Amino acid sequence: MSRTIAEKSPHILVVDDDERIRALLKRYLTDNGFRVSTAKDGAEARELLGSVEFDLLILDVMMPGMSGFDLTEKIRAASNVPILLLTARGLPEDRIEGLERGADDYLSKPFEPRELVLRISALLRRSRPIARDRQTLAFGGATFEPGRGELRRNGELVRLTAGELALLRVLAAKPGEAISRQALAEQTSTPMERSIDVQITRIRKKIEDDPRTPIYLQTVRGVGYMLIPD
Repeated sequence: MSRTIAEKSPHILVVDDDERIRALLKRYLTDNGFRVSTAKDGAEARELLGSVEFDLLILDVMMPGMSGFDLTEKIRAASNVPILLLTARGLPEDRIEGLERGADDYLSKPFEPRELVLRISALLRRSRPIARDRQTLAFGGATFEPGRGELRRNGELVRLTAGELALLRVLAAKPGEAISRQALAEQTSTPMERSIDVQITRIRKKIEDDPRTPIYLQTVRGVGYMLIPD
């Protein structure tokens, strides 16, 4: 791979306390065209994040000290970089907790390396701007521009995770139209329909004055969700 091509490749940070897994992931992802850096724990990861800009993070959940959940929450306070969690705990409750903390996707160990690459590619696509769409939608004090992937509230930029951005784009493409949870999951490459509910809750907190009684992002019972701009 030439230096120019390598510099344009997505830069991924792998955080795992298992040295063997770090090495395996770095070798496999590098062979698939990504630039890869690694960290052995949350402290080292945060140090790297303070000086290097990454395109995507892969975090192990079960790490000593700062868990992947805790690290995700701290990162989300300052960045919307896509986050993929890896864990040996594959229970739905664990997936939901990861999403609630701000993760974009969740992959249970053991996993097929090819699936990991596909998940990474999907997250990177979801986070990219869409130049062709310049429409702006307004929700009271908030505005969303799908093409730029920008949500603003009272003029201030609001951070969106890759999952939230993908979901908001799908809903914004059909304002005033109810879209099923299954369709939303399929169009955003979300592995579980329950994950859609978590993402909806997070988006409501960012666009609604009172997320408990939503005006702009409504639940359509028996169907799914509907976005109603001004």
